[in-house]
Formats: sequence, C-alpha cells, structure tokens
Amino acid sequence: MQRDWLSSAAKRYDECNRATLEFILSRAPLKGAFVDTKVHSITGENYDGACGIRGPEFTFGWIQGRALEALMTFARFYHDRDPDLSRRLVDRARLLFDGLDALFRRDGHVYFLYDRDLQPVRATADGTVSQQADRDIFTYSDAFAAKGLFAASRVFAADRSSPYLDYLLSVIEAVEEGRFQMNETVPISRKSVTGQADDFGPRMILLGAAGLLHRHGETANTEFAGRFIDHVLDRHHHPSTGLLLNVPGDDSCNVGHAIELCGFGFEHLQSIPDDARLRKLGSVLVRSLQVGLQGPGIALYLSAATGKATSAHYPWWPMPEAIRACALGMHLDPGLDLQTLWKRCDHAFFTDYWQASRGFAFQTRDVSGPVDFVPATPDLDPGYHTGLSLLGATQAIGPLLAR
Repeated sequence: MQRDWLSSAAKRYDECNRATLEFILSRAPLKGAFVDTKVHSITGENYDGACGIRGPEFTFGWIQGRALEALMTFARFYHDRDPDLSRRLVDRARLLFDGLDALFRRDGHVYFLYDRDLQPVRATADGTVSQQADRDIFTYSDAFAAKGLFAASRVFAADRSSPYLDYLLSVIEAVEEGRFQMNETVPISRKSVTGQADDFGPRMILLGAAGLLHRHGETANTEFAGRFIDHVLDRHHHPSTGLLLNVPGDDSCNVGHAIELCGFGFEHLQSIPDDARLRKLGSVLVRSLQVGLQGPGIALYLSAATGKATSAHYPWWPMPEAIRACALGMHLDPGLDLQTLWKRCDHAFFTDYWQASRGFAFQTRDVSGPVDFVPATPDLDPGYHTGLSLLGATQAIGPLLAR
C-alpha cells in the first residue's frame, strides 16, 4: 500500500479524534458527571428541554458506557504522546466513572434511559414508564457500561476492580446462557428474552471486550472470544454469498455489524493468533465491503439474495468500523487485498459524513444527504465508533509502514 497515503491517513485519523475529544471536553458535564453530546448532528444546535428524551434531562446509560471506555482508552494512548490532553481526559473520565458507578452499584445494572431523577425508564407513546430488569438478565447497556467501568476501574479503583471485571464477565456469560436482551424499549424480562430473534449482535458487541481485556492483562479471561467467532461463523454465515445473516435463515444483513465483528475479531487475534479464524473473518470482511459499499456508504440493512439495500438510511458508524477492520486485517494478513476497499471507506467517511469544524459526523444520511434519523441514541458518538475505530486503524498503520 502507498506509504504516503498511509502516513496521511494516520495524520487525518488523529486530527479527527482530537477534534472529537476537544468537542467532548469543551462541554460541561450533565448532572455533574455525564458527557454531553446532546447536539443535533445536522444543525449543530444543542438539544434543550423542549426536545423530550433528546434533551439534557434524560441520560442514556448506553452512550455513557461508551464514553467512559473511549475516554480511558484515549487517555492511555496519549499518556506519553500528549500528557496535557491525557490528563484532561482522565479528569473528565473520573467524573463519569463516579456517576456511572453510582448507578451500577445502586441497581446492579446500567439502563438504556434515565429520567431527570436518574431513575431507569423506557419511552412509550404516552411518555415514559419505569424500567427494571430481572437480576440475571443483561442488555447492551450493561455491555457498554461494563466495558467502560472495567477500563476506568484499573485507574480509579485499582485496589477494588474485581467487581467490574465480574460485571463484564457476567454480561458475557449471559449471552452464552440465553439471558441477554437486545431490545431495551420493552420490559426487561425472561419473557422478552424468550421471544427475541437469534441475532448475532450481542456476540459481536461483547467480542469487543476481548481486545479490552488483552490490553489490561486479562488474556486468561478471553476464551469466550474464540467461541463467539465460531458461533457466528457457524450459524450466521451464508455460504452462497459470503455474507453474515442477522438471523439464520432470514434474508436480512446488517453489513455494518458484520464489519464490526471482523474488526473486533482481528483485535483479539492480534494477541491469540489463529490462521483459520483470520482467513474466515477476512473473507467475510471483503464480501461485506464489496456488497455493502453502495450509495454514500453502507446501508443499515440489505438483502442477502439481491445484494440491494433494503433501508434508505446510511448511518455513519459502519465507515470508521470498516476503516479499523481493513487496517487490522492488512496488518494481520499481508495477503488480504483490502487496499482499494479501505480507501473507498476512508473517502466515504471524510467526504459524506465527517464535519471537521464541528468535531462530529452526521449521524445518518440517505442517497440525497443528511437526514434526521437516530440509529440508536440521539446523543452523538462520544469517541466510540468513530474514535476507537480510527485509533485502532492508526495503531495498525505503524506496523504497515514498518514493513
């Protein structure tokens, strides 16, 4: 791959990440603890009290867990490279750790949505109602919070970090034992879990914990990663197209999730090499990008049978996830031909989504331009999808340049 392009990409990714981090650090914490990324991604205007659950009275535990993992990861990365930025990130993360930890210790879970009094709620057509989980049912919000709390505990609670590792391992265990609920807009219960589809999303998200555990010296606790990769490839791989089906037997593909799975899998395989899994993930990545890159980026859903987009929405996050996966894939397997696909993803993100002057991307667009569609939470990405993905790519570029 062209050395000049790789060097310019690493510089561009770092500038992008610094812009995002400065955007986050420039905004006062909400309720004294939580990151404030409550900004309309198209207009750039702050959400206010008239915006309902988009506004500052409501707190999304999902996004705060992501923010904590991102802040701690970047603080570690910049520790020697930019000590002042690292210190500011640590100071900000300390407030968030205290706030998120208080919710976790109070409830034994972290929830998707909290009201002005930090009570867990779920949105309904008539407003919000109380939300409460069975003790042994875990969710995506638990997954993101557990990763963030674990990473932060190694700095802020080094002498008592085991409960946070246990929390993370409990979420992983819940996935394998059928106690993980994907939809947090309905009551969290065994009944809801029993009725949900066999989507690979939970294993994909928790596979990301493997890289985090490796970085913190917990490789002994990453055996689940191989099982997760094998489970998804065995059950969800569609041999005739090379794509991953959301649900076995269905036609629908969330190609972004397949790409994210590959990136997380590559992170794990950096520490525990496995050529067979690497080749399989590499094949899924190439096919996902070959089929998925259409329109301004990658559509939220497409049909395995036709390869055509079945959603008009093209969220921002598959693009940085694809950049990370391509960089890591090329680092781990020099024979993996990802150069053209990586450049296409890079160009799409920085041309069609990224807003350098604001420090964040448009959340969603269609073929005509940005649209006001919320992929998961109205709060903007706090350095997780964009930041951690581009950081992973940056770290992979070093070895690529050294070849």
